[in-house]
Amino acid sequence: MNERILEGALNVFRKKGPKFTMDDLASEMKMSKKTIYTVFNDKNELMCEMVDYAFNIIKEEEDRVYKNDKLSTIEKLRGILVVLPENSYGFDYAAMQQMAEKYPMAHEKLNNRLESGWDKTFDLLNKGMEEGKIRKINLEIFKLIYGSSVERLLMGDFLKRSNMDYPTALKEVVDVLIDGILVKEK
Repeated sequence: MNERILEGALNVFRKKGPKFTMDDLASEMKMSKKTIYTVFNDKNELMCEMVDYAFNIIKEEEDRVYKNDKLSTIEKLRGILVVLPENSYGFDYAAMQQMAEKYPMAHEKLNNRLESGWDKTFDLLNKGMEEGKIRKINLEIFKLIYGSSVERLLMGDFLKRSNMDYPTALKEVVDVLIDGILVKEK
């Protein structure tokens, strides 16, 4: 039931952003608000759980990429950095700023999840350096650049101003991080 409600909440969040009401969710789920409230005490708790749920899906997809022996180290790194849950496409990521204002606990959880879980990425970066595919870099600086970029995409108005969707912008960030800005000589 918990997972089903969280899936419903993600669907409603995609359509309406954090302004969705519990009535909207109940309608989406075709169940009573009372039933939802037996699982989640309030919308704040639901929003926090929804952030965790979405990140858990991302981590599962990261694991699949990381364990895929058919991919090179660089392909795995690129895959992990651009991974998004399938149900995130079509999200209005500008709504994340509204979430930050209205649901600070969920926003804090979002930031904590962005800060944690770097083991696989760091492992791939180190492996790439060992293989000579990546020049020696400071992993914390890489994390700072990537994390700051993601945060700006999620919390700023860049996506709206540039008329770009989050997956496209994230791929561009990762391309710049991995490929750099120099034209490679042939």
